[in-house]
Amino acid sequence: MKIAFRPKLLDCLPSYTRAQFGKDLGAGITVGVLALPLAMAFAIASGVSPTAGIWTAIVAGLIVAALGGSRVQIGGPTGAFIPIVYGIVAAHGFANLLGATMLAGVMLLAMGLTRMGQLIRFIPVTVVIGFTNGIAVVIFLAQIKDFFGLTIASLPAEFFARIKVLAAHAHTVDLPTLALSLACFVFLLSYNRLAQRLALLRRAPGPLAVLVVGTVAAWALDLPVETIGSRFNGIPQELPAFGFPAVSIHDFGKLISPAITIALLGAIESLLSARVADSQIDDRHDPNQELVAQGLANIAAPLCGGFAATGAIARTSTNVKSGGRTPIAGIIHAMTLLAVVLVAAPLAAYVPLATLSAIVMVVAINMGEWHEFKELRRYSWNYRLILVSVFLVTVLFDLTIAVELGMVLASLFFIYRMSELTRIERLALDEAAQEPQLLYPDGTLRVAAWQLYGSLFFGAVNKLEELLDPRAGHPEVVILDMQRLVQLDTTGLEGLENLRDKLAKRGCKLLLCGLNAQPGSLMTRAGFIDAVGHDNVRPDLEHALRRAHQLLPDLMGGQPEDY
Repeated sequence: MKIAFRPKLLDCLPSYTRAQFGKDLGAGITVGVLALPLAMAFAIASGVSPTAGIWTAIVAGLIVAALGGSRVQIGGPTGAFIPIVYGIVAAHGFANLLGATMLAGVMLLAMGLTRMGQLIRFIPVTVVIGFTNGIAVVIFLAQIKDFFGLTIASLPAEFFARIKVLAAHAHTVDLPTLALSLACFVFLLSYNRLAQRLALLRRAPGPLAVLVVGTVAAWALDLPVETIGSRFNGIPQELPAFGFPAVSIHDFGKLISPAITIALLGAIESLLSARVADSQIDDRHDPNQELVAQGLANIAAPLCGGFAATGAIARTSTNVKSGGRTPIAGIIHAMTLLAVVLVAAPLAAYVPLATLSAIVMVVAINMGEWHEFKELRRYSWNYRLILVSVFLVTVLFDLTIAVELGMVLASLFFIYRMSELTRIERLALDEAAQEPQLLYPDGTLRVAAWQLYGSLFFGAVNKLEELLDPRAGHPEVVILDMQRLVQLDTTGLEGLENLRDKLAKRGCKLLLCGLNAQPGSLMTRAGFIDAVGHDNVRPDLEHALRRAHQLLPDLMGGQPEDY
């Protein structure tokens, strides 16, 4: 198998112009500024330090832009990973989170190299919507502690335990924190409307504006609220220490399941983001190259203290709207973040956690496709059951289980629908009824013909039993017209073999006609055509009836006649 490795950056460089660099520069700086508050907020919400979030955005953003399969993809930490990362940290610790992230990176890399990028698109939209909305609810609930300033030492990752702890500490609400959170929350929700009236706000992304305003307000009013400095001792104004995570070999087995979750969600979200970007810039991304870049990003980020990263839809869309059209914009975005860390890191110590929690809550609200719940009545019960089940299991239990459940339900419903499309109908042989030699003394035909429609596979093979029903009579020749049978699997072939054997015990011959390419190829390779006899496989029903006329004398103990 030939493995192609060609980042989109290589396609863009030959025709790159100074004018495009100007657009990419502006877009990269804009997205880099926007990514700063989001990276810190997502990291804190995930139970890790804001420094980890920033370096995830820098390292992953640089690699995804330089080596990815999309022209405008922006990589970094995203809200979708919050419940997953928080659960891993709570259960296994930060070092094992880094190990799980690197293992997920290896999986993503392998998926890209083996060209599995197209397979991710087979995940039904019901599953994607269900877990996206479920993740949004989980993210929102996770921010209640910092939003209200509740005095809770550690918030459980499990839903019911989390609700119990939040309820038990509801009386510990800190009013200054709540006031600042509400102000930032309302300000960010109404930011677009305010920006239409105030030209100054149009130049700054909403999360950045809220971060600055919230920080200045807390400092100017001397509000007694928790900040990045009070909880994390600020952000180091230096490059991170490079090294492998200290993962014990005994813990490696426990990390496989979390790694699969990270890899699966990372693949889905990054390719979904790339598809959205394609529609905005009239381009087509390379899904396999994108998975390769995502894999390398998740391998490299933990080496610098970062964690799970993927393509970020909101930042990618901002990049496009700001004029970014090549991976250079994504590289500048990473360099902008690096410059902020090396120059302005001490200022981050004054950022209130209440402001960051408000930003994450608004992100959670915006990421959910809530209108889909209103539209459920328009769809089938199958659609509703899959979407609602994935949503509830995501919120109440676990994302991995939710996706697995959704895929199983979707597969079962698909099998059922396909089996319903598979039909076996008896054909009326009016012309054959005029031939006396084809009739029993009671006037019934010695020949029965059946038309097969659709796909004869494991979910529909039981329909062959209709041919053996005593009410169908006891013909001496059974013809299967397969002109409209488009697909046959090995279980369906086994069903045909069993049918031939049971008919043979009755002294009945099986004839086939109208074979299409795929069923005919499988029958030939499996030796079924040899077992039936090449003379008993005919191009159409007319020729099959001629063959039945030749066989009947032998079956009745006579001599074959010419037709």
